[in-house]
Amino acid sequence: MTKVLVDTDVIMDFLLDREPFATQSAKIISLCFNKKIKGHVTPVIIANIYYLLKKISNREKVTESLRQLIGILDITIIDKKIILTALNSEFKDFEDALQNYAAESSRDIDFIITRNVKDYKKSSLGVLSPSEFLKTININ
Repeated sequence: MTKVLVDTDVIMDFLLDREPFATQSAKIISLCFNKKIKGHVTPVIIANIYYLLKKISNREKVTESLRQLIGILDITIIDKKIILTALNSEFKDFEDALQNYAAESSRDIDFIITRNVKDYKKSSLGVLSPSEFLKTININ
């Protein structure tokens, strides 16, 4: 089974129905929900989503959305080693470095799915946009 880290922007596109990206993001989440692929997020992604949604919605709706989300996606660990690796990396953005090294260290993730592919140039993983990922995989 293909295993992916789903970045914040993809999840927000899905949750907020942000076009023109919502349809592809919904397909990614649907593949995770239907166990066609194994989806992962990091604690940072969950915190970012909470922060962004809380600006436009109430706590109850936000926490319910997150409960549903983590019912579909696994949480990848970020520990001291990952933080130090991210701090010492050549990534321009610390948050992207955290996501990347959490995904790499899990040894369980094949791809990072993000709309910000260029931000992950230093990754040793496959990094694809939702549309690129959907074109690449062959799932029945």
